[in-house]
Amino acid sequence: MVKKALFLLLSYFSVASLPAQPVNGLTGVRDTSFAVWSTYQKLKGQYPAIQIVKPLLPSGVKAAENIAYCQRNGRSLYLDAYYPAQTARAERRPAVLLIHGGGWRSGDRSQQIPMAQYLAANGYVAVTAEYRLSTEALYPAAVHDLKAAIRWLHAHAKEYAIDTTRLAVLGCSAGGQLAALLGATNGVSALEGSGCADGRSSAVQAIVDVDGVLAFDHPESAEGNDSKSISAATYWFGGPKAQTLDLWHEASALTYARQQTVPILFLNSSAERMHAGRDDLRKQLGARGIYSEVHTFADAPHPFWLFHPWFEPTMTYTLNFLKKVFNM
Repeated sequence: MVKKALFLLLSYFSVASLPAQPVNGLTGVRDTSFAVWSTYQKLKGQYPAIQIVKPLLPSGVKAAENIAYCQRNGRSLYLDAYYPAQTARAERRPAVLLIHGGGWRSGDRSQQIPMAQYLAANGYVAVTAEYRLSTEALYPAAVHDLKAAIRWLHAHAKEYAIDTTRLAVLGCSAGGQLAALLGATNGVSALEGSGCADGRSSAVQAIVDVDGVLAFDHPESAEGNDSKSISAATYWFGGPKAQTLDLWHEASALTYARQQTVPILFLNSSAERMHAGRDDLRKQLGARGIYSEVHTFADAPHPFWLFHPWFEPTMTYTLNFLKKVFNM
């Protein structure tokens, strides 16, 4: 167990220990600019009490790591699964797919391990999945990958005792945008993709959006302002807003507000640009009788979920929301 914990810690910080690299489109080179340790170093001056949340496998939780869930362009995409050790096969559990942030260009699935382990310790099957970033593939590749990860959950429901009527997606920052888009596009074939667990459903029943934008072309959004440097969204969509505006709309969860949209929990920092479109989406959901919640951590930095003292309340809000919408 000690060796296992040490391995997880080394994996968690390995991305953080690498130097940041310049970005210039489809480089094929991993971008290391968003990492836990470097983010901590930037924030500790303003927030001296913060502490990094460390991944430590809780008692009663099992891990199945480095599982290839999809093949894309000759390489495997991997996920890690954490689940209650004593789950009886007859007792199906709700499941959560966790999606890391990093501006659709950086970050790593290991950054979501603490959240996944916490959820597993509370009775969930929790999966962290990698997806292709904008150094490797442009939008909508990431959406296709993550819908394939959801199909993997459906395909392996029996193996991991998953209740496929209680699936949620949880994402942070860019991962929050992706989570919202995944949940808002249940049944939208244009964004489904193909090639991995085809024929299975990619439907989910709940969304947890942690500081992820809901609309790219919006007064509150900072994406698309390339005057000083190329924005993360411009890289992801493969061109400036004026040239790719249809994609910016297509990738916005706000575009898909409809009766089929599932309940959403919004967990936000005080940075308004990180929840662009949220209030407009909530109005449309409310008009359709679809449940949503908002909780804002005043004065918290954007990547608050990676650190104490915000991690525990983030997870408490998440668990309470899932219990409510899943009738647990």
